[in-house]
Amino acid sequence: MSSRLTKNKTLQGGDEEALPTSDYKRWDAVTARVAESATVAFLLLQLPQIVLNTQNLMSGNLVALTAIPWMGQLTGLLGNLSLLSYFAGKRERGATIVQAVGVVSTGVVLSQLAIGKAMPFPIYVATASVVIIGLLLNWLSYFNKLSPSLWQLWGDAVTVGGLTVLPQVMWSTFVPFIPASILPGTVFGALALLLAILARLNKLPPSALKFYTGLSAWTATLLFMWGPVAQAWSNYLNPSNIKGLSVLTILLAMAGNGLLLPRALFTRDLMWFTGSSWGTLLQGWGILVTMFVFQVINEVYFYGVSAVLAVWLGWMFVNDAKAYSLRSPVAPLIELVTGSRSA
Repeated sequence: MSSRLTKNKTLQGGDEEALPTSDYKRWDAVTARVAESATVAFLLLQLPQIVLNTQNLMSGNLVALTAIPWMGQLTGLLGNLSLLSYFAGKRERGATIVQAVGVVSTGVVLSQLAIGKAMPFPIYVATASVVIIGLLLNWLSYFNKLSPSLWQLWGDAVTVGGLTVLPQVMWSTFVPFIPASILPGTVFGALALLLAILARLNKLPPSALKFYTGLSAWTATLLFMWGPVAQAWSNYLNPSNIKGLSVLTILLAMAGNGLLLPRALFTRDLMWFTGSSWGTLLQGWGILVTMFVFQVINEVYFYGVSAVLAVWLGWMFVNDAKAYSLRSPVAPLIELVTGSRSA
């Protein structure tokens, strides 16, 4: 029996159904509210870009829109859409709202790029169609108004699309140091399609089926994780680019992911925790380190943010250990990685 549970004795001296402790229920409610509050950070994350794009469109400065790589935005959109389906299936309201906000806000940016002719219009039309269908299907699924077969078909489409895009984006990051090629996306996309077909025909062994089931969410997480890697690579090649980074945007990304961390840890969702940790520690704090090294931000700012982050992480681990009646604040992390309960 899990250590977070207590037994309620009956009058006859027997045991009733195990019930959660008060600490567990409190931490459950707190992490849910904190995860939902991350919506604000992610909403503000794209807002400055949307406002700036609007100003450029109204002034006729269409050239400025070409500075925004539509392919990078499209990659992020696909990641949001994949994770939206994952969290909607788990009924995690806070994370579902965050991903929906990401889909809509990125969709607005892509619409602006298409209007400014900074994105091929046929690709935009296809993207908009996928977004509308995806949001509709996820909404219907969340409220149990969608047939399982249709939801399964949508999941297969997201998996194949994600596994096609991810290796292609990873390969393209290092062009021209390596030759340009569509081979990575083609090969992995074909493998994903083959797995999807075999899964629907019940031809996959249990271990392979389990791998395929989690493939979509992990692919989406890796898409997000690759973003800061590409940024770090760009900073390495062109250190002057660091001065063009927005500190506010980095802090919002770090705050949004950091607010999701307690819920990811509490639910023992390794995929969710991995993605949010990466966004907090590398996409956020890691990029701040490079800005501090190149003297874009001062010591007070950097050490202040670092101290707040350390306190937040410590508070998270201590409260999670208390909720699960664990002896050490490190125990929740061990449980998360091993997938087993501590005694």
